[in-house]
Amino acid sequence: MEEKDFESKTDLLKLEDAPEVVSLRKCQLVVIEGPSKNKKITLNKNKITIGKRDNNDFILEDKTVSRNHLEIEYASDSFILRDLNSTNGTYLNGSKVKEAYLAPGDAIKIGNSVIEFVAFDEKISIEPSPKEAFGMMVGKSRKMRQIFAILEKISPSQATVIIEGETGTGKDLVARAIHEHSTRKAQPFQVFDCSGVAPNLIESELFGHEKGSFTGAVRSRAGAFEAARGGTVFLDEIGELTLDLQPKLLRALESREIRRVGANAPTKIDVRVVSATNRNLKKEVAEGRFREDLYYRMSVVKILLPPLRERAEDIPLIVQKLLTDGKFNKTPSGALKVTRVEDDALKMLMRYTWPGNVRELANVIERACSFVEKDTISRSHLEFIFAEMGENEEGTERMKIDADLPFKEAKQMIVEEFEKEYLEDLLKKHNHNLSKAAREAKVDRKHIRNLLKKYGIPTKGEM
Repeated sequence: MEEKDFESKTDLLKLEDAPEVVSLRKCQLVVIEGPSKNKKITLNKNKITIGKRDNNDFILEDKTVSRNHLEIEYASDSFILRDLNSTNGTYLNGSKVKEAYLAPGDAIKIGNSVIEFVAFDEKISIEPSPKEAFGMMVGKSRKMRQIFAILEKISPSQATVIIEGETGTGKDLVARAIHEHSTRKAQPFQVFDCSGVAPNLIESELFGHEKGSFTGAVRSRAGAFEAARGGTVFLDEIGELTLDLQPKLLRALESREIRRVGANAPTKIDVRVVSATNRNLKKEVAEGRFREDLYYRMSVVKILLPPLRERAEDIPLIVQKLLTDGKFNKTPSGALKVTRVEDDALKMLMRYTWPGNVRELANVIERACSFVEKDTISRSHLEFIFAEMGENEEGTERMKIDADLPFKEAKQMIVEEFEKEYLEDLLKKHNHNLSKAAREAKVDRKHIRNLLKKYGIPTKGEM
Protein backbone atom coordinates (compact mmCIF):
# COMPACT_ATOMS: atom_id res chain seq x y z
CA MET A 1 0.00 0.00 0.00
CA GLU A 2 1.28 3.45 -0.88
CA GLU A 3 2.18 5.94 1.85
CA LYS A 4 -0.58 8.33 0.77
CA ASP A 5 -3.22 5.69 1.53
CA PHE A 6 -2.00 5.41 5.11
CA GLU A 7 -2.11 9.17 5.57
CA SER A 8 -5.61 9.60 4.14
CA LYS A 9 -7.70 11.33 6.78
CA THR A 10 -10.63 9.03 6.05
CA ASP A 11 -8.58 6.03 7.27
CA LEU A 12 -8.99 4.54 10.72
CA LEU A 13 -5.89 3.05 12.37
CA LYS A 14 -5.66 0.35 15.01
CA LEU A 15 -2.58 -1.35 16.35
CA GLU A 16 -3.24 -5.09 16.42
CA ASP A 17 -1.86 -7.70 18.80
CA ALA A 18 0.66 -8.90 16.19
CA PRO A 19 3.65 -6.60 16.65
CA GLU A 20 4.24 -5.91 12.97
CA VAL A 21 0.64 -5.40 11.83
CA VAL A 22 -1.64 -2.37 11.83
CA SER A 23 -5.26 -2.61 10.82
CA LEU A 24 -6.26 0.16 8.44
CA ARG A 25 -10.00 0.65 8.48
CA LYS A 26 -11.68 2.14 5.42
CA CYS A 27 -15.28 2.93 4.58
CA GLN A 28 -17.26 1.84 1.51
CA LEU A 29 -20.68 2.11 -0.03
CA VAL A 30 -22.03 -1.21 -1.32
CA VAL A 31 -25.26 -1.54 -3.34
CA ILE A 32 -27.19 -4.43 -1.76
CA GLU A 33 -30.47 -3.99 -3.71
CA GLY A 34 -31.32 -2.55 -7.11
CA PRO A 35 -30.09 -2.63 -10.73
CA SER A 36 -26.49 -1.86 -9.68
CA LYS A 37 -26.38 -4.57 -7.00
CA ASN A 38 -22.86 -5.43 -5.71
CA LYS A 39 -21.40 -2.21 -7.10
CA LYS A 40 -19.15 -0.53 -4.52
CA ILE A 41 -16.98 2.53 -3.95
CA THR A 42 -14.35 3.29 -1.31
CA LEU A 43 -14.81 6.65 0.38
CA ASN A 44 -11.35 8.15 -0.10
CA LYS A 45 -12.36 11.71 -1.00
CA ASN A 46 -13.62 14.55 1.16
CA LYS A 47 -16.88 14.55 -0.81
CA ILE A 48 -18.54 12.14 -3.25
CA THR A 49 -21.80 12.50 -5.17
CA ILE A 50 -24.27 9.75 -6.02
CA GLY A 51 -26.85 9.67 -8.82
CA LYS A 52 -27.56 8.38 -12.34
CA ARG A 53 -25.82 11.20 -14.22
CA ASP A 54 -22.31 10.46 -15.59
CA ASN A 55 -20.67 13.29 -13.63
CA ASN A 56 -21.26 11.57 -10.27
CA ASP A 57 -18.54 9.74 -8.35
CA PHE A 58 -20.90 6.80 -7.79
CA ILE A 59 -23.19 6.21 -10.76
CA LEU A 60 -26.32 4.08 -10.29
CA GLU A 61 -28.20 2.53 -13.20
CA ASP A 62 -31.57 3.12 -11.54
CA LYS A 63 -34.18 5.18 -13.39
CA THR A 64 -35.92 6.08 -10.10
CA VAL A 65 -32.73 7.75 -8.76
CA SER A 66 -32.28 11.47 -9.46
CA ARG A 67 -29.49 12.63 -11.74
CA ASN A 68 -27.67 14.15 -8.75
CA HIS A 69 -29.37 12.47 -5.83
CA LEU A 70 -27.15 12.89 -2.75
CA GLU A 71 -23.66 13.62 -1.53
CA ILE A 72 -21.54 12.22 1.30
CA GLU A 73 -18.99 14.54 2.88
CA TYR A 74 -16.17 13.66 5.25
CA ALA A 75 -15.81 16.42 7.83
CA SER A 76 -14.55 16.53 11.41
CA ASP A 77 -13.96 12.76 11.40
CA SER A 78 -17.59 12.06 10.40
CA PHE A 79 -19.39 11.04 7.21
CA ILE A 80 -22.40 13.27 6.59
CA LEU A 81 -25.10 12.34 4.07
CA ARG A 82 -27.04 15.16 2.36
CA ASP A 83 -29.98 14.83 0.00
CA LEU A 84 -29.57 17.10 -3.05
CA ASN A 85 -33.27 17.96 -3.47
CA SER A 86 -33.90 14.60 -5.12
CA THR A 87 -37.28 13.78 -6.64
CA ASN A 88 -38.05 10.65 -4.58
CA GLY A 89 -36.09 11.57 -1.46
CA THR A 90 -33.38 9.79 0.57
CA TYR A 91 -34.14 7.31 3.36
CA LEU A 92 -31.74 6.27 6.09
CA ASN A 93 -32.72 3.09 7.94
CA GLY A 94 -36.32 3.61 6.89
CA SER A 95 -36.63 7.33 7.78
CA LYS A 96 -36.64 10.14 5.25
CA VAL A 97 -33.70 12.50 5.81
CA LYS A 98 -32.27 15.67 4.39
CA GLU A 99 -28.99 15.41 6.29
CA ALA A 100 -27.65 12.75 8.66
CA TYR A 101 -24.48 11.28 10.11
CA LEU A 102 -23.55 7.79 8.93
CA ALA A 103 -22.44 4.82 11.01
CA PRO A 104 -21.38 1.32 9.87
CA GLY A 105 -24.34 -0.84 8.91
CA ASP A 106 -26.61 2.05 7.92
CA ALA A 107 -28.90 1.36 4.95
CA ILE A 108 -29.46 4.22 2.49
CA LYS A 109 -32.52 3.82 0.21
CA ILE A 110 -32.78 5.94 -2.92
CA GLY A 111 -35.27 5.02 -5.64
CA ASN A 112 -35.27 1.22 -6.02
CA SER A 113 -31.72 0.91 -4.71
CA VAL A 114 -30.44 0.23 -1.20
CA ILE A 115 -26.84 1.11 -0.35
CA GLU A 116 -25.07 -0.09 2.80
CA PHE A 117 -22.45 2.01 4.54
CA VAL A 118 -19.65 -0.44 5.40
CA ALA A 119 -16.41 -0.18 7.41
CA PHE A 120 -13.70 -2.77 6.83
CA ASP A 121 -10.17 -3.38 8.10
CA GLU A 122 -7.17 -3.89 5.89
CA LYS A 123 -3.93 -5.14 7.43
CA ILE A 124 -0.77 -3.39 6.37
CA SER A 125 2.83 -3.37 7.55
CA ILE A 126 3.99 -0.36 9.51
CA GLU A 127 7.69 0.35 9.44
CA PRO A 128 8.84 1.17 13.01
CA SER A 129 10.16 4.64 13.59
CA PRO A 130 13.97 4.83 13.79
CA LYS A 131 13.51 7.07 16.83
CA GLU A 132 13.42 5.69 20.36
CA ALA A 133 11.38 8.53 21.82
CA PHE A 134 8.21 10.50 21.16
CA GLY A 135 7.23 13.26 23.53
CA MET A 136 7.95 12.03 27.07
CA MET A 137 7.83 8.37 26.00
CA VAL A 138 10.89 6.23 25.31
CA GLY A 139 11.28 2.73 23.97
CA LYS A 140 13.38 0.71 21.56
CA SER A 141 11.02 -2.28 21.29
CA ARG A 142 9.37 -2.84 17.93
CA LYS A 143 5.90 -2.33 19.39
CA MET A 144 6.72 1.09 20.81
CA ARG A 145 8.57 2.25 17.72
CA GLN A 146 5.55 1.24 15.63
CA ILE A 147 3.39 3.35 17.90
CA PHE A 148 5.85 6.22 17.52
CA ALA A 149 5.57 5.86 13.73
CA ILE A 150 1.77 6.07 13.92
CA LEU A 151 1.89 9.06 16.27
CA GLU A 152 4.32 10.87 13.98
CA LYS A 153 1.78 10.58 11.17
CA ILE A 154 -1.51 11.27 12.96
CA SER A 155 -0.49 13.92 15.51
CA PRO A 156 -0.46 16.80 12.97
CA SER A 157 -3.95 15.83 11.75
CA GLN A 158 -7.28 16.69 13.37
CA ALA A 159 -8.26 13.03 13.83
CA THR A 160 -10.12 11.96 16.96
CA VAL A 161 -7.97 9.45 18.87
CA ILE A 162 -8.73 6.80 21.47
CA ILE A 163 -5.93 5.21 23.49
CA GLU A 164 -6.48 1.84 25.13
CA GLY A 165 -4.20 0.09 27.59
CA GLU A 166 -3.81 -1.15 31.13
CA THR A 167 -3.58 1.28 34.04
CA GLY A 168 -0.12 2.83 34.24
CA THR A 169 0.95 2.23 30.63
CA GLY A 170 1.27 5.96 29.88
CA LYS A 171 -1.96 6.81 28.06
CA ASP A 172 -1.77 10.36 29.41
CA LEU A 173 1.74 10.74 27.97
CA VAL A 174 0.47 9.66 24.54
CA ALA A 175 -2.37 12.19 24.69
CA ARG A 176 -0.07 15.03 25.68
CA ALA A 177 2.48 14.06 23.01
CA ILE A 178 -0.24 14.08 20.34
CA HIS A 179 -1.22 17.59 21.39
CA GLU A 180 2.37 18.85 21.54
CA HIS A 181 3.07 17.54 18.02
CA SER A 182 -0.15 18.96 16.55
CA THR A 183 -1.03 22.27 14.95
CA ARG A 184 -2.94 23.07 18.18
CA LYS A 185 0.12 22.89 20.45
CA ALA A 186 0.03 26.61 21.28
CA GLN A 187 -3.56 26.29 22.55
CA PRO A 188 -4.86 24.68 25.78
CA PHE A 189 -4.55 20.99 26.64
CA GLN A 190 -7.56 20.32 28.86
CA VAL A 191 -7.69 17.08 30.87
CA PHE A 192 -11.04 15.70 32.03
CA ASP A 193 -11.12 12.53 34.14
CA CYS A 194 -14.52 10.87 33.63
CA SER A 195 -13.92 8.64 36.67
CA GLY A 196 -12.98 11.52 38.97
CA VAL A 197 -16.22 13.52 38.81
CA ALA A 198 -19.55 12.67 40.41
CA PRO A 199 -22.02 11.40 37.75
CA ASN A 200 -24.48 14.24 38.42
CA LEU A 201 -21.76 16.83 37.76
CA ILE A 202 -20.12 15.38 34.63
CA GLU A 203 -22.40 17.17 32.16
CA SER A 204 -21.75 20.52 33.85
CA GLU A 205 -17.98 19.89 34.01
CA LEU A 206 -17.84 18.86 30.34
CA PHE A 207 -20.20 21.38 28.78
CA GLY A 208 -20.41 24.14 31.41
CA HIS A 209 -23.50 25.67 33.05
CA GLU A 210 -25.39 28.92 33.35
CA LYS A 211 -25.95 30.77 36.59
CA GLY A 212 -28.92 29.37 38.51
CA SER A 213 -29.25 26.27 36.33
CA PHE A 214 -29.04 24.04 39.42
CA THR A 215 -28.53 24.35 43.17
CA GLY A 216 -25.05 25.68 43.78
CA ALA A 217 -24.65 27.25 40.32
CA VAL A 218 -23.97 30.74 41.69
CA ARG A 219 -22.24 31.87 38.51
CA SER A 220 -21.92 30.83 34.87
CA ARG A 221 -18.99 28.54 34.17
CA ALA A 222 -17.32 27.17 31.05
CA GLY A 223 -16.82 23.42 30.81
CA ALA A 224 -13.82 21.43 29.56
CA PHE A 225 -14.79 21.79 25.88
CA GLU A 226 -15.00 25.58 26.04
CA ALA A 227 -11.86 25.85 28.19
CA ALA A 228 -9.92 23.96 25.51
CA ARG A 229 -11.09 26.23 22.69
CA GLY A 230 -8.64 25.88 19.80
CA GLY A 231 -6.73 23.13 21.60
CA THR A 232 -7.22 19.54 22.73
CA VAL A 233 -9.62 17.91 25.19
CA PHE A 234 -8.28 14.72 26.77
CA LEU A 235 -11.14 12.59 28.10
CA ASP A 236 -9.46 10.14 30.45
CA GLU A 237 -11.29 6.92 31.45
CA ILE A 238 -13.97 7.49 28.82
CA GLY A 239 -15.32 4.01 29.57
CA GLU A 240 -16.69 5.37 32.86
CA LEU A 241 -19.05 7.79 31.09
CA THR A 242 -22.65 6.91 31.93
CA LEU A 243 -25.04 5.76 29.20
CA ASP A 244 -27.31 8.78 29.62
CA LEU A 245 -24.42 11.18 28.87
CA GLN A 246 -22.99 9.27 25.92
CA PRO A 247 -25.57 10.61 23.39
CA LYS A 248 -24.79 14.18 24.45
CA LEU A 249 -21.07 13.62 23.89
CA LEU A 250 -21.83 12.03 20.51
CA ARG A 251 -23.87 15.07 19.44
CA ALA A 252 -21.08 17.38 20.55
CA LEU A 253 -18.52 15.44 18.49
CA GLU A 254 -20.73 15.33 15.39
CA SER A 255 -22.17 18.84 15.43
CA ARG A 256 -19.07 20.53 16.87
CA GLU A 257 -21.22 22.43 19.34
CA ILE A 258 -22.20 22.03 22.98
CA ARG A 259 -25.02 23.36 25.11
CA ARG A 260 -24.30 24.52 28.66
CA VAL A 261 -26.59 23.18 31.36
CA GLY A 262 -29.43 25.69 31.58
CA ALA A 263 -28.55 27.45 28.31
CA ASN A 264 -31.07 28.13 25.54
CA ALA A 265 -28.59 28.32 22.67
CA PRO A 266 -25.68 26.05 21.69
CA THR A 267 -22.05 27.17 21.61
CA LYS A 268 -19.74 26.28 18.74
CA ILE A 269 -16.53 24.50 19.74
CA ASP A 270 -13.20 24.11 17.99
CA VAL A 271 -11.34 21.29 19.74
CA ARG A 272 -9.61 18.04 19.00
CA VAL A 273 -10.73 15.12 21.15
CA VAL A 274 -8.33 12.48 22.48
CA SER A 275 -9.69 9.90 24.91
CA ALA A 276 -8.31 6.98 26.90
CA THR A 277 -9.60 3.92 28.70
CA ASN A 278 -8.26 0.85 30.49
CA ARG A 279 -11.35 -1.07 29.38
CA ASN A 280 -11.92 -3.08 26.22
CA LEU A 281 -14.50 -0.80 24.62
CA LYS A 282 -15.46 -3.37 21.98
CA LYS A 283 -16.45 -5.68 24.81
CA GLU A 284 -18.25 -2.82 26.55
CA VAL A 285 -20.22 -2.20 23.34
CA ALA A 286 -21.09 -5.89 22.99
CA GLU A 287 -22.35 -5.97 26.58
CA GLY A 288 -24.43 -2.81 26.17
CA ARG A 289 -22.42 -0.51 28.43
CA PHE A 290 -21.05 1.72 25.69
CA ARG A 291 -22.85 3.04 22.63
CA GLU A 292 -21.62 1.58 19.35
CA ASP A 293 -22.12 4.83 17.44
CA LEU A 294 -20.06 6.76 19.99
CA TYR A 295 -17.32 4.12 19.95
CA TYR A 296 -17.20 4.29 16.15
CA ARG A 297 -17.11 8.08 16.29
CA MET A 298 -14.29 8.23 18.86
CA SER A 299 -12.06 5.52 17.39
CA VAL A 300 -11.05 7.28 14.18
CA VAL A 301 -7.55 6.43 15.32
CA LYS A 302 -7.22 3.66 17.89
CA ILE A 303 -3.92 3.02 19.65
CA LEU A 304 -3.36 0.08 21.98
CA LEU A 305 -0.46 0.56 24.40
CA PRO A 306 1.31 -2.70 25.32
CA PRO A 307 1.85 -3.51 29.01
CA LEU A 308 5.38 -3.08 30.34
CA ARG A 309 5.82 -6.86 30.80
CA GLU A 310 5.60 -7.21 26.99
CA ARG A 311 8.39 -4.70 26.37
CA ALA A 312 10.97 -5.43 29.05
CA GLU A 313 13.74 -4.32 26.68
CA ASP A 314 12.46 -0.75 27.09
CA ILE A 315 12.99 -0.72 30.87
CA PRO A 316 16.65 0.48 30.83
CA LEU A 317 15.65 3.48 28.68
CA ILE A 318 12.65 4.24 30.90
CA VAL A 319 14.76 4.02 34.07
CA GLN A 320 17.36 6.33 32.57
CA LYS A 321 14.68 8.88 31.70
CA LEU A 322 13.08 8.63 35.15
CA LEU A 323 16.44 9.30 36.78
CA THR A 324 17.25 12.19 34.44
CA ASP A 325 13.86 13.89 34.58
CA GLY A 326 12.63 12.98 38.06
CA LYS A 327 12.54 15.77 40.63
CA PHE A 328 13.03 13.08 43.27
CA ASN A 329 16.56 12.47 41.95
CA LYS A 330 17.95 15.97 42.42
CA THR A 331 20.30 17.26 45.07
CA PRO A 332 19.70 20.73 46.59
CA SER A 333 22.15 22.10 44.02
CA GLY A 334 20.16 20.60 41.16
CA ALA A 335 22.65 17.86 40.28
CA LEU A 336 21.56 14.26 39.81
CA LYS A 337 21.75 12.19 42.98
CA VAL A 338 21.68 8.76 41.33
CA THR A 339 23.58 8.41 38.06
CA ARG A 340 23.71 4.66 37.44
CA VAL A 341 21.91 1.37 38.04
CA GLU A 342 23.87 -1.85 38.45
CA ASP A 343 23.39 -4.52 35.78
CA ASP A 344 21.98 -6.99 38.31
CA ALA A 345 19.43 -4.39 39.38
CA LEU A 346 18.39 -3.76 35.78
CA LYS A 347 18.03 -7.48 35.17
CA MET A 348 15.81 -7.71 38.24
CA LEU A 349 13.63 -4.88 36.94
CA MET A 350 13.38 -6.54 33.53
CA ARG A 351 12.29 -9.88 35.02
CA TYR A 352 9.48 -8.42 37.12
CA THR A 353 5.96 -8.60 35.61
CA TRP A 354 4.94 -5.02 36.57
CA PRO A 355 1.18 -5.25 37.22
CA GLY A 356 1.22 -1.46 37.65
CA ASN A 357 3.23 -0.93 34.47
CA VAL A 358 5.36 2.21 33.97
CA ARG A 359 3.67 4.01 36.86
CA GLU A 360 4.70 1.24 39.24
CA LEU A 361 8.25 1.24 37.84
CA ALA A 362 8.46 5.00 38.44
CA ASN A 363 7.37 4.52 42.07
CA VAL A 364 10.00 1.81 42.63
CA ILE A 365 12.78 3.97 41.16
CA GLU A 366 11.72 6.95 43.27
CA ARG A 367 11.79 4.83 46.43
CA ALA A 368 15.15 3.35 45.50
CA CYS A 369 16.61 6.85 45.09
CA SER A 370 15.53 7.72 48.63
CA PHE A 371 17.59 4.79 50.00
CA VAL A 372 20.74 5.26 47.95
CA GLU A 373 23.57 6.86 49.90
CA LYS A 374 25.96 7.23 46.98
CA ASP A 375 25.15 7.40 43.27
CA THR A 376 24.15 3.84 42.34
CA ILE A 377 20.99 1.74 42.65
CA SER A 378 21.98 -1.84 43.40
CA ARG A 379 20.09 -5.11 43.40
CA SER A 380 19.94 -5.01 47.19
CA HIS A 381 18.05 -1.72 47.14
CA LEU A 382 15.42 -3.28 44.88
CA GLU A 383 15.24 -6.49 46.89
CA PHE A 384 14.41 -4.43 49.96
CA ILE A 385 11.69 -2.49 48.13
CA PHE A 386 10.13 -5.60 46.61
CA ALA A 387 10.18 -7.22 50.04
CA GLU A 388 8.22 -4.25 51.37
CA MET A 389 5.76 -4.73 48.52
CA GLY A 390 5.40 -8.43 49.37
CA GLU A 391 6.91 -9.40 46.02
CA ASN A 392 9.88 -11.46 47.20
CA GLU A 393 9.91 -15.24 47.04
CA GLU A 394 9.15 -15.62 50.73
CA GLY A 395 6.26 -13.15 50.65
CA THR A 396 7.82 -10.77 53.17
CA GLU A 397 5.30 -8.42 54.70
CA ARG A 398 5.70 -4.70 54.22
CA MET A 399 7.74 -2.99 56.90
CA LYS A 400 5.68 -0.88 59.28
CA ILE A 401 6.53 2.80 59.46
CA ASP A 402 6.11 4.65 62.77
CA ALA A 403 4.58 8.00 61.77
CA ASP A 404 4.80 9.19 65.40
CA LEU A 405 8.56 9.54 65.08
CA PRO A 406 10.27 12.58 63.53
CA PHE A 407 11.02 12.10 59.81
CA LYS A 408 14.79 11.64 60.23
CA GLU A 409 14.38 9.04 62.98
CA ALA A 410 11.74 7.09 61.05
CA LYS A 411 13.89 7.11 57.92
CA GLN A 412 16.96 6.03 59.91
CA MET A 413 15.07 3.03 61.28
CA ILE A 414 14.21 1.91 57.74
CA VAL A 415 17.77 2.49 56.50
CA GLU A 416 19.20 0.47 59.36
CA GLU A 417 16.77 -2.38 58.76
CA PHE A 418 17.75 -2.33 55.07
CA GLU A 419 21.47 -2.34 55.84
CA LYS A 420 21.13 -5.23 58.28
CA GLU A 421 19.07 -7.40 55.90
CA TYR A 422 21.28 -6.53 52.95
CA LEU A 423 24.50 -7.43 54.77
CA GLU A 424 23.09 -10.68 56.14
CA ASP A 425 21.96 -11.78 52.66
CA LEU A 426 25.21 -10.63 51.07
CA LEU A 427 27.41 -12.56 53.50
CA LYS A 428 25.21 -15.64 53.27
CA LYS A 429 25.56 -15.52 49.49
CA HIS A 430 29.38 -15.47 49.77
CA ASN A 431 29.61 -17.99 52.63
CA HIS A 432 30.49 -15.14 55.05
CA ASN A 433 33.64 -14.25 53.08
CA LEU A 434 34.16 -10.55 53.81
CA SER A 435 36.43 -9.80 50.83
CA LYS A 436 34.07 -11.34 48.27
CA ALA A 437 31.09 -9.56 49.82
CA ALA A 438 32.85 -6.19 49.71
CA ARG A 439 33.81 -6.67 46.03
CA GLU A 440 30.22 -7.45 44.98
CA ALA A 441 28.77 -4.60 47.03
CA LYS A 442 31.41 -2.25 45.58
CA VAL A 443 31.97 -0.92 49.10
CA ASP A 444 35.28 -0.56 50.91
CA ARG A 445 36.09 -3.67 52.96
CA LYS A 446 36.75 -1.56 56.07
CA HIS A 447 33.35 0.12 55.81
CA ILE A 448 31.65 -3.27 55.47
CA ARG A 449 33.45 -4.53 58.60
CA ASN A 450 32.33 -1.48 60.60
CA LEU A 451 28.71 -2.06 59.55
CA LEU A 452 28.94 -5.73 60.50
CA LYS A 453 30.19 -4.77 63.95
CA LYS A 454 27.37 -2.24 64.27
CA TYR A 455 24.74 -4.90 63.63
CA GLY A 456 26.52 -7.82 65.31
CA ILE A 457 26.84 -9.86 62.12
CA PRO A 458 29.76 -12.35 62.24
CA THR A 459 32.22 -12.88 59.36
CA LYS A 460 33.62 -16.26 58.40
CA GLY A 461 36.56 -16.03 60.83
CA GLU A 462 34.28 -15.08 63.71
CA MET A 463 31.84 -17.95 63.34
